[in-house]
Amino acid sequence: MAAGPEEEYESVLCVKPAVLVYRLPPRASNRGYRAAEWQLDQPAWSGRLRITAKGSTAFIKLEDKASGELFAQAPVEQFPGIAVEGVTDSSRYFVIRIEDGNGRRAFIGVGFVDRGDAFDFNVALQDHFKWVRQQSELARQAQDLEQGPKLDLGFKEGQTIKLNIANMKKKEGGTGSTRPRPAGLGGLSLLPPPPGGKSGSGERPAPLSTPAQLPGTPITDSLLSWPQPTAAPAADVWGDFAKASGSSSNQAQGNTGWVQF
Repeated sequence: MAAGPEEEYESVLCVKPAVLVYRLPPRASNRGYRAAEWQLDQPAWSGRLRITAKGSTAFIKLEDKASGELFAQAPVEQFPGIAVEGVTDSSRYFVIRIEDGNGRRAFIGVGFVDRGDAFDFNVALQDHFKWVRQQSELARQAQDLEQGPKLDLGFKEGQTIKLNIANMKKKEGGTGSTRPRPAGLGGLSLLPPPPGGKSGSGERPAPLSTPAQLPGTPITDSLLSWPQPTAAPAADVWGDFAKASGSSSNQAQGNTGWVQF
């Protein structure tokens, strides 16, 4: 909510510690002011300059350096405008219109010793009134939105909409038709049976065969703790091998179900 006139506060836009004030001679024509005609070596007053803002109005205040007592004040409602005008022959001097609050007005010349101070004075006024224009534009846009036609999203009388429920159910059925994989031991999921298998006959699948033990490869680590046989003497190695090979060949010939490699 925008603050009312009684709630507006005064902000400081710029402060310059040294400013000179000059009396203006009568204007000979309607051409612009020239600082060279002001007797620049004889200023009428010197002090401090402050620019403040209250709402959309800026105030140029000339104050005493030591006490801060107000010497003169120039309200500025528009810039550039009649309240502040630059001279034609220098960028350090301006003509401002001061007011006493009782309706009396006068034009005086002000100047800065430093050109940078004059630049800051000019920019402070420009930035303030740029902000004023932006606030006015935002307020105008907000008013246009309030006065413009409202967007009606409600149903008109007799207006209906159609929902295709069949497609929605079909999509839901398609996503839920995949059967979950049965979980095996340890939470691992098992692959589904291959296509063409009998899924509804009630027959149990054949158990998985225990993997054959490779020669010299233990199935569990507990076999490593078994006592190991001692090595046979070197003289009996070939004799035991001959006996073992002879008995194994006889046993292989007796058992017709075995295949000899």
